[in-house]
Amino acid sequence: MSDVVLELPSDLRHELKEPLGRIYTDTAALLADAGDPIIAVGDMVTYHLIEAGRTPDLALVDERTKRSAVDADVSAAIDGFDRTIPVDNPAATLTAELLAALRDGIDSGETTLLDVDGEEDLATLPAVLAAPAGASVVYGQPDEGMVLADCDAEARDRVRSLLERMDGDAERAIALVSE
Repeated sequence: MSDVVLELPSDLRHELKEPLGRIYTDTAALLADAGDPIIAVGDMVTYHLIEAGRTPDLALVDERTKRSAVDADVSAAIDGFDRTIPVDNPAATLTAELLAALRDGIDSGETTLLDVDGEEDLATLPAVLAAPAGASVVYGQPDEGMVLADCDAEARDRVRSLLERMDGDAERAIALVSE
């Protein structure tokens, strides 16, 4: 059984539709504006970054896009990481396992793929908190493109507010990803 730290309440879902940064449809333009390291949340974002020649420093994938399985060629292309860590994270939750692996992936100095059994969508939020200053978190905005979230004070404040309004132990979640 997963150690669920936070769960997304239905009344907060609408706020997550508002992007945490600029939306890009061109991967090269996104990469030109991105900081370092790059954290990718989602299979399609990870795929597009790898296809553009930039393996993310940390990527989280669940082999699904818009609730359907990703194409085999997309899944096969998500390769070349120094290490892969399997994590359990049910839909609409953040587990202690995912949060600890996220922190470890950022700190490791190796390119790391977190292979999520469940759903990785909410990992964008703690990734913005966990990432060092100057980093970028990239995630997909369905039917629009890729969002480039800067890990600045404004984004961190917004993310912290969202996490604190989720069901569960926000203080523990924040502690698990904080340096």
